[in-house]
Amino acid sequence: MTRVPVPSGTMGHMGELVERVDEDDEVLGVVSRSDAIRRRWLHRIATVVCRDTAGRILVHRRPLDAERFPGGINWMLGGAVGVGESYEDAAARELAEELGVRARPEFVFKFRCAGAISPYWLGVHEAVVTGPFRPDREEIARHDWLTEAELGELVRHEAFVPDAREAFERYSALG
Repeated sequence: MTRVPVPSGTMGHMGELVERVDEDDEVLGVVSRSDAIRRRWLHRIATVVCRDTAGRILVHRRPLDAERFPGGINWMLGGAVGVGESYEDAAARELAEELGVRARPEFVFKFRCAGAISPYWLGVHEAVVTGPFRPDREEIARHDWLTEAELGELVRHEAFVPDAREAFERYSALG
């Protein structure tokens, strides 16, 4: 992966910085995440599928006041990959931030997601997690453990985050 230096002094007025990437997931430069979304530039998102020791999958509902997908149901935790950060490092960071769990998620696959808000490359990872959990209430309002079959039914629910639905269909196809 090509490392792109972060422009000095830009964090304050640009917000969260991400790497703008091309159709091959190669870095083009550093931009603010808000610009990437507004201009529909490809950037990177890392997610984690959390399983318990019985193989069930953690599913959560986003808070009603969340900026993106308020009240939405999702089966992945995650967020933007930072400048110079690998998908795996971003997935581990997001897991710690959103669930309070330290683990090393394993990369499963990535794909170019059209995105309900903006297009991006989505890296999907897996981790077996055990408690205790400290869910970030700004990201997770409620959570539960579902079997893959139960999740397959829930994916059809209108409140399910559209990008998460696409990721589940691709994940299930890996079989």
